[in-house]
Amino acid sequence: MKEIELKMNGEISRLTNRTFKFDKRVAEGWFSAVYFLKTRDIVEEFCPENIVTMQFFQKEHAVLCGTDEVIALIQSFAENPSSLQVHSLKDGDQIAPYETVLTIRGPYQNFGFLEGLIDGILARRTSVATNVYNVVKAAKASGKQKQVIFMGDRDDHFQQQAGDGYAAYIGGATAQATHAMNEWWGKEGIGTMPHALIQIFNGDVVKACHAYHKKFPNDGLVALVDYNNDVIVDSLKVAREFGNKLHGVRLDTSRTMIDQYFLRNPQILGAFDPRGVCAELVIALRKALDSEGFQHVQICATGGFTVDRILEFELNNVPVDIYGVGSSLLKINIGFTGDNVILNDKHQAKQGRRYRPNPRLEKVDLTDNCPIEKI
Repeated sequence: MKEIELKMNGEISRLTNRTFKFDKRVAEGWFSAVYFLKTRDIVEEFCPENIVTMQFFQKEHAVLCGTDEVIALIQSFAENPSSLQVHSLKDGDQIAPYETVLTIRGPYQNFGFLEGLIDGILARRTSVATNVYNVVKAAKASGKQKQVIFMGDRDDHFQQQAGDGYAAYIGGATAQATHAMNEWWGKEGIGTMPHALIQIFNGDVVKACHAYHKKFPNDGLVALVDYNNDVIVDSLKVAREFGNKLHGVRLDTSRTMIDQYFLRNPQILGAFDPRGVCAELVIALRKALDSEGFQHVQICATGGFTVDRILEFELNNVPVDIYGVGSSLLKINIGFTGDNVILNDKHQAKQGRRYRPNPRLEKVDLTDNCPIEKI
C-alpha cells in the first residue's frame, strides 16, 4: 500500500524515504553547494558547540509543498538527527509572504550543508502545487468545477515526474498523465490516444477509435479530433459511429493553425483570433454535437492552457468540460530562502533578516523515520 494512502487514513503523519528514495550521494555532499561543505568543516573545527536556528520562507501567497520530503531528507542525512529540533507546516497549507514554514535548531555542522537542497525541494514542489491550485481555481470560475488533467510529462526530465505529480496532487489535480506522477500518492495514470495512433491508421480517427475501444473496452473512449485540423467534422464522425460509447472528444489544435471550420465559414472571421483551441471553435463544436443529440459527449481542451486562458474561458462560459495542462504548471516561480537567525539562543542574523516565530508550526518527531544506509 502506498504511504499516501496510510497518511490519508491518519495512520502516519508524513511520508518518509520509503517514498522518496533519495540518492545516497547526498551524504557525501554531492548535491550541496561547496561553500556549505566548507563552512561545515570550519565550524566543526573552530565552533563545534554552536547551536543555531535556521528558518525558511518565501515571498508569495502560495500552497506549500515539499515539507514531508525535506523532513525525510533531514532524517536520512543530517548528522545525529536526534540533536535537532524541527518545526514545520504541512504539505497543502496556504502560506503568506515571508511566513516561516520551517525551522531547524541544532549544531550547524549537523545539518547546514542541506540548506540548498531544502530550498530547492520547497521551491519546486511549492511552485508546482501553487500553479496547479491556481489553475484548478480558475477552472471553477464559471461556478462549476471542471476537471484539470496534469500533463507535464513532456515538459521536464522524466525523473521529476513522481515529485511533480505529488505536488500537483497537493495543488488539486488528481488526474495525471503517467503512472510515475501518481507514484507517491497511490493512483494510476490516465489517458487515451495521441496523434501517433491516428497517424498509424492513415489519419482515420474512426478506425483508430475502433482499435482503441477493442483493445481497452473498459476505458471511457475519448477521441483526439484535431489530427486532420477539422475538429467538428471528425467529432461528428466519431459520435455517429460510437453513440453513447463515446465519452468525449479532445481538441489539441496548434496555436499556429486555423481549423477548417473557419476556412469554410470565412464570414465569421475578423473579430477574434481563430488560431488553436479558441473559444469560438469550442462553442461551434458544442453546438454541432448537441444538434445531433450528442449532449453526453464531453469536450476536453489541451494545448498551451494557462491560468489566464482558462479563467477567460470560464468567465465567458466556454463549454469546456476538461482542461489538460502541462508546461505552464512546471514553471518554478517561487523561491525559498534559509537563514540562520539565532545563535546560542541570541538573535544573530544578516541585516534585514530576523527570527519570525509562527504559531502554526508543528514540532516534528525525527525518530519516526526511514533512514537510508549512508555511504
